[in-house]
Amino acid sequence: MPELPEYVTVNLAPEEIRDEAALRRRIAQHLALADEELPPFRVHQRALDARRGRVMFRVLVALGDAPGRPLGGLAPRRVEGAPVVIVGDGPAGLFCAYQLARYGIAATVLERGKPVQPRRHDLKGLQRHGRVDPDSNYCFGEGGAGTYSDGKLYTRATKRGNVRDVLEILTLHGAPDDILVNTRPHIGSNRLPKVVSSLRQRLEQEGVEFHFGQRVVELLRQGTSSTAPVGGVECANGERFSGTEVVMATGHSARDIFELLLRHNVVLENKGFALGVRIEHPQPQINRMQYGALSEHPNLPNAAYRLTANTAEGGVFSFCMCPGGFVVPACTDGSGLVVNGMSLSRRDSPYANSGLVCATAPEQWAQLGLDGPLAGVALQQRLESAALAAGDASRLAAPATRATDFMAGRASSNVPSSSYLPGLVASDVSALLDGTGLDLAERLREALRYFNRQMRGYISEDAVLIGVESRTSAPVRVPRDVRSLQCSLPGLYPCGEGAGYAGGIVSAALDGMRVADAIAQARGLELLLPLADPN
Repeated sequence: MPELPEYVTVNLAPEEIRDEAALRRRIAQHLALADEELPPFRVHQRALDARRGRVMFRVLVALGDAPGRPLGGLAPRRVEGAPVVIVGDGPAGLFCAYQLARYGIAATVLERGKPVQPRRHDLKGLQRHGRVDPDSNYCFGEGGAGTYSDGKLYTRATKRGNVRDVLEILTLHGAPDDILVNTRPHIGSNRLPKVVSSLRQRLEQEGVEFHFGQRVVELLRQGTSSTAPVGGVECANGERFSGTEVVMATGHSARDIFELLLRHNVVLENKGFALGVRIEHPQPQINRMQYGALSEHPNLPNAAYRLTANTAEGGVFSFCMCPGGFVVPACTDGSGLVVNGMSLSRRDSPYANSGLVCATAPEQWAQLGLDGPLAGVALQQRLESAALAAGDASRLAAPATRATDFMAGRASSNVPSSSYLPGLVASDVSALLDGTGLDLAERLREALRYFNRQMRGYISEDAVLIGVESRTSAPVRVPRDVRSLQCSLPGLYPCGEGAGYAGGIVSAALDGMRVADAIAQARGLELLLPLADPN
């Protein structure tokens, strides 16, 4: 028998994807082997390739005996010693605590919001009654913004750490095993809360402390000089938590934390981010665009897409696309309106939505008279406040325009049905976007014309633009030392999306683990057990 490769890639038609015999047959044909000569194999990666009616599943197969799953567990003893204070219980903070536990380092995790179950009740109040709890919403609470905003695990941050290790940890705590092989893994907002709470409970068993309803309002210092290292934090209720290492993992919407850092003379810098809208289509329409004649095939999931275009003023792209999903209010206070997208694990809503956003840069903000390290925050607030005024503030109904009207530069007199529960207000989203002074509407029109050539029918009467999508990432970065990962205030570790070092669940988790490694290295500690296989 000829020497066999370690991996082979085969293509399967939709009707073959659930057929083990068909997979064996394809592999044997690829290797020019008889079926009985085929060695043991396992699916290593699976991707759906759907473009303009051409549909196939591309399957990467590993040949040879399947090794036992190298699950990345915890240290064989409880955590101990002086705890690291972690502010924020999103993926960055949670995985930082997990990695610290692998070193045997204690941690105290502070979260301004609530655990996943009571947080769910606040989300209902937000959707049904327009009630915004500034500490418990789609952005704040156990698990962070991703917990109830889809659970997408796709990342291109493969050079930032061990992506496989993050996925293994999630499956160990209840995530479905298929996230280990799908190229665009997704858990779903109905499953992810259970995974997050399972992770927290496991860490609590090891001695990690979690405190909810603890909004940090002050940094403690180990002295009175302006250069004194950090010594812990103080919360809104007056409770103090001491620690010579404080990890700030507060997410992209914790604007009060940016102001707190400025009060302590921590260096902040502007970071470009994207602004725009959510666009929603009937899901069958997207399925027809992507799958063509196979759009109703039972083995095909609701179709997704990813679109990018370049304009003279900068890039325009789809963001956080949610097949079979819902548009939700992502406000964190009563001063503005923000929308985001999410979907459940089944992705079976009759609607598809995606962010449709324009990249913006600090030099563009400066032309609007916005300067200083929080100029991007000011731009966000300007657009979000205008969106609230253009909709119905009493119930967080969002301003919306049919795609055809938007292309014509006019307001809509009515809008199609939508997954957005607070409701839509027919309006002129063009005027809303142009109020920023950045010509966002014209950039979106140029991109939409291009997207409509890629996906015929993308511009239609049934497609609606919903305002506004403004929390794509933090408009601020907290510079940190490339080795110690501390910022200009000694002992303070900026981490994750809120510090400008991540852009999703997995990249935030990786950054949290990287910060934990830096803390352990500073303490002179080594891991007490090996990690999961990065491959």
